Amino acid sequence: MSTANKDKIKIRSSNLFPVVGIGASAGGLDAFKKLLKAIPENSGMAYILVQHLDPAHESILADLLQRVTTLPVQEITDNIQVVADHIYIIPSNKLLTATDGVLKLSDRLPKSQRNMPIDIFFSSLAEVHQSHAIGVVLSGTANDGTLGLKAIKDHGGITFAQELQSAAYDGMPQSAIDANVVDYILSPEKIPGKLLSLNNTLKTGCSPELNDVQFIVHDYPRR
Repeated sequence: MSTANKDKIKIRSSNLFPVVGIGASAGGLDAFKKLLKAIPENSGMAYILVQHLDPAHESILADLLQRVTTLPVQEITDNIQVVADHIYIIPSNKLLTATDGVLKLSDRLPKSQRNMPIDIFFSSLAEVHQSHAIGVVLSGTANDGTLGLKAIKDHGGITFAQELQSAAYDGMPQSAIDANVVDYILSPEKIPGKLLSLNNTLKTGCSPELNDVQFIVHDYPRR
């Protein structure tokens, strides 16, 4: 993490709706489309998408994803306020953190340093939104997102990984599963339904019994 992001104090958000961080790398566009297409219009949640993007090119991800959902999709600008039933997309060549219900942009690390934009954002999301933070790791190589999911779980949030058979590249979800930081393993199109079910359970004042409904990660078939 860059010094600017690491040293800056994060302010806990007063927002009482869930904020869903969704991270992906290679093969992520198809997974994003399937997930967003399944989100209902009034889920009561905000969705923030972080993908490994080419730093040398402007992203058209927001335009591509707006075609598959009726929810507003917008590329993030610095200090943008997070609102429920909106979808936010990280711009290219930027790192993203959350604080006090807003999103902050900073410059991407130099090529000489390893960029882990999903871990950086998920970790801030956990700190700021606590039990209202939800992390989703989709298709991608390597292990970005694993440490971020751990942070979300440590702060009382809920975590998802893409079902391996449905991922174009299973490195990122497999890493999270192997680290025992995943509550649910689902295909992208089934994740919004589970999110809605969990949110409705929380609204009734009942705590979801994860042990009764989650996948048993250790027994999940590996490739």
